Amino acid sequence: MPPRQFFQTISNSDDGVPVKRRLIAALLAVPGLVPALAHAQLAGDAALPAPLDGPWSLRLAPQLEDHPNVQGRHPATFVLGDSTTGTTDTDLAVKGAAELRQGMNVVKGDALHYDQDTDTADAYGHVVVVQNGTSFAGPEAHLRVEANEGFMPAPKYHFSLTGGSGSAERADLLDNERSVLTTGTYTACQCATDPAWYIKGSEFDFDTGSDEGVAHNAVLFFQNVPIFASPWLSFPLSGDRKSGLLPPTFSISSTNGYEVSLPYYFNIAPNRDFTFTPELISKRGVFLQGNYRYLSTNYSGSITGTFLPNDAITKTNRYALFVQHNQDFGNGFGGYIYYNKVSDNTYPEDLQSAANQFLNGTQTLYQQEAGLTYNNGPWSVLTRWQHWQTLEPSVAPYGREPELNVKYAKYNVGGFDYGMEADYTRFRITTADATEGDRVVFNPYVSYSLMGPGYFVTPKVQWHFADYNLSNIGTDDVGAPKSFTESIPTFSFDTGLVFDRSVHLFGQDYIQTLEPRLYYVYTPYRNQQFAPLFDTAESDFGLAEIFTPNTFVGNDRIADANRLTAAITTRFLDPASGDERARFVLAQQYYFQDQRVTLAEGNGSTASTTDATHSDLIAGAAFKIGRGFASETAFQYNADNNQLTKASVGFGYSPGPSRVLNIAYRYTRANTTLDNEPINQILVSAQWPFSHRVYAVGRFNYDLSGHRIVDGLVGMQYDADCWVLGVGLQRYANGINTTGGTNSATRFLAQLTLKGFSNVDNGLVAAFKASVPGYTPVPGSGPLPSRFTDYQ
Repeated sequence: MPPRQFFQTISNSDDGVPVKRRLIAALLAVPGLVPALAHAQLAGDAALPAPLDGPWSLRLAPQLEDHPNVQGRHPATFVLGDSTTGTTDTDLAVKGAAELRQGMNVVKGDALHYDQDTDTADAYGHVVVVQNGTSFAGPEAHLRVEANEGFMPAPKYHFSLTGGSGSAERADLLDNERSVLTTGTYTACQCATDPAWYIKGSEFDFDTGSDEGVAHNAVLFFQNVPIFASPWLSFPLSGDRKSGLLPPTFSISSTNGYEVSLPYYFNIAPNRDFTFTPELISKRGVFLQGNYRYLSTNYSGSITGTFLPNDAITKTNRYALFVQHNQDFGNGFGGYIYYNKVSDNTYPEDLQSAANQFLNGTQTLYQQEAGLTYNNGPWSVLTRWQHWQTLEPSVAPYGREPELNVKYAKYNVGGFDYGMEADYTRFRITTADATEGDRVVFNPYVSYSLMGPGYFVTPKVQWHFADYNLSNIGTDDVGAPKSFTESIPTFSFDTGLVFDRSVHLFGQDYIQTLEPRLYYVYTPYRNQQFAPLFDTAESDFGLAEIFTPNTFVGNDRIADANRLTAAITTRFLDPASGDERARFVLAQQYYFQDQRVTLAEGNGSTASTTDATHSDLIAGAAFKIGRGFASETAFQYNADNNQLTKASVGFGYSPGPSRVLNIAYRYTRANTTLDNEPINQILVSAQWPFSHRVYAVGRFNYDLSGHRIVDGLVGMQYDADCWVLGVGLQRYANGINTTGGTNSATRFLAQLTLKGFSNVDNGLVAAFKASVPGYTPVPGSGPLPSRFTDYQ
């Protein structure tokens, strides 16, 4: 093909009246002209090449940008072609690689006729029309150029800003954002032919400005198989949220049978949305669920409600309501509301899975609480009303109806730290014939820290004041007074040293630390047998708890103590980054007298008669070795009985994204808290790719003593170019049977995600994240090319 012979420019005056056209011949052959024109599009700093390094380095060229016309001015029109004929100031005909440009509008074809008076263009043969990043290709086009109006028969189209594409029998262009396509298709798959999914409809209404597409009489095809049909289907043209139907979800459970749901998403505003999900449960009926979410600069929350009319099994109406709201009133004031309620005791085990969530155990406590908070400097204030809905067979906890808690803390005031906690609570409980009443607590403290290079010394004095005024005495506390007070002091002394040295191990340099620590606590014995257990329980025994003064959590028991905790820690640090590569810890408590305060209440309480002079030995170790390997191990050993009390061993390996393997072992010797049943479990979880498209996910928690799977999850995800298929099978605990044992249930869930059409999780991905520490979602769609990648 010979080089282009003409470059025609048609200019318009500010008032739109055509002026004389100029004919410029063979200018494209002049060297250096094209770069000059390209730089003329930019102004100021944007037109200057940006240096990347030194004076002799390459420089980053200015990015292409669109520059809209100044209001009141009309864009110039350029016409190119191999040959041109026409009438001055009237029309122009171009043949051979014809091209018309006006602002951001481009029309190309084998032949083109342009009428300047009416600003209309008719193009024929391999026509391409580009408007605001959207391209249409077809055999011919008839357009009003500046108005972005016209039509094309049999076009193929592509949205360069969003990646969507398709074809139709006819395209009507309404303006630079809106278009209507008759009898066409749409897909977001980035492939030239045979897309994995597409929508076929009698008419498509596209609006790139509002990022919305609407298909009439639509059928959604996946792998050329129709999977969904609707007379009206709305979908986003990009990944932004849009109102419309979400993909249906399908699951099978041993308790409910088949479950099929079809969610509809309402994008109310950028900070508010609502999802309505009707679900058909084969064994029970139609389950309805609605979820409303909202977010603002000073408040956020969600409201979720479910309703199952006339359950086919229980013959009752069943429902649930979950409300969460957080409010920032400003100036340190805040508030919150948590309200959760279900219709009956068996709702969680029967219907919680219908909310499209994988489960681990059955929830039996539902919090109903509202509170106001204040935080300003050293002050922290909480006032709340707390109630619990308790489902059988759980034991009801005490509610706080109401509670006022005030805390004050100051640090490093002349080396002193001091503060206090004051709390008033009225405790109420739903259990019949149980102790109820009011409690006032005041806990002041003061400490002084001496710190220097390699050492610290912190003595601390604190006091516990409690006043009880009981309105009802339960059968377990017969004989207890209704009013009494407690006053208990506690003294603690915490000190430690830090040594370090450079070492060379296994061919690597490290900084090794040696950190001995001593922690002494003295609390005199005070008889607290008449104090009810409103909010108190025995704390765990671990590295975090052995450096606290009280062996109980809560304010109803302060343990008498005369003990010393000794611990030594050594760490191996990377001298270059400071990263901890290994840590070893040994700790043990030494008792100078037996602890007499127990959790027993009333006259039946007895003092401890153990003659132990020391606690179990705690040993721990942690490693980070090589690329992605980590390990944490802890043991609790009773030297007197030569018994292992607790053990926890864990290994993790993650050499790269979507590659993680976790192995853990947990052991706890049988005790009364565990109903004399030991915990002896091994837990394995992993995510690993079988190929660059197939990812396996699994978790197994196996009871070695009972020879059974406590809970398990196995799944697979297949990541194609424009769709992801995930499936999962779970075995989970689901309520308590009549003999006190744990019921189990099985559930299967499948999830199909069509990239570019919808991206909603029906609980499968959330289950993978919760079950496999270190899980990462499979790669999503790649970044869309810039509209200037294939600039027309």
